[in-house]
Amino acid sequence: MAEELLKVQDLKVSVADDEAKEILHGVNLTVNKGETHVLMGPNGAGKSTLGSTLMGDPRYKIDGGKIFFEGQDITDLTTDKISKLGMFISFQNPVEVPGITLSNFIRTAIENKTGQHIRLWDFKKELQKTMELLNMDPSYADRDLNVGFSGGEKKKAEILQLLMLKPSLAILDETDSGLDVDAVRTVSQGVEEYKKTVGGALIIITHSTRILESLTIDRTHVLVSGQIVAEGDASIVDDINENGFEKYINQ
Repeated sequence: MAEELLKVQDLKVSVADDEAKEILHGVNLTVNKGETHVLMGPNGAGKSTLGSTLMGDPRYKIDGGKIFFEGQDITDLTTDKISKLGMFISFQNPVEVPGITLSNFIRTAIENKTGQHIRLWDFKKELQKTMELLNMDPSYADRDLNVGFSGGEKKKAEILQLLMLKPSLAILDETDSGLDVDAVRTVSQGVEEYKKTVGGALIIITHSTRILESLTIDRTHVLVSGQIVAEGDASIVDDINENGFEKYINQ
């Protein structure tokens, strides 16, 4: 029997400094443990807003509805507390963090999540192994987070964090956006490894289908103008890939 992980009930969201600008208008979504969900929709539909709101992003204000994670009401929790519970987001545009190396960032994040000290040797050994899996130059571990990284390296760095942190739910926001074929393949391998070794659930926000080709999709959701207008299996992805969003927009 499926075990519920995330439940979103009638979620209404606006921009924090402009409450008149409501972006999500009553979104309902349920993700069970280990499932892979795809969230698709045209530009401006509210996909990234939903992902960011689930992670407690202060740029957005929840005007109604509830968010539950493993049965706990997380509607009003801050990002750091949501992360500790086991949720992770890979951003569409990863930010640069001068003064903090990629290695130190990940180690600190793991220790904050688990509440336990990690032996440096053990951490470095696992980090090196995971970087090799993602075809990352090991020197990037000692570089400031995302500073001077190419677009592909930034995305690989986020998948590296995913594999090291081992969350029970990962939200991937346009992770394959702007990447060349080789980088998409590497990122996809990382996502496959996460599913295989961690068995976590995924919410993949995407316009493209390239990152989905090697994954088993349990549920597809189409978001238009802040509302989920269609849900179904992977056949919806194929339909959108072939015919676009027009029929869903017209609904």
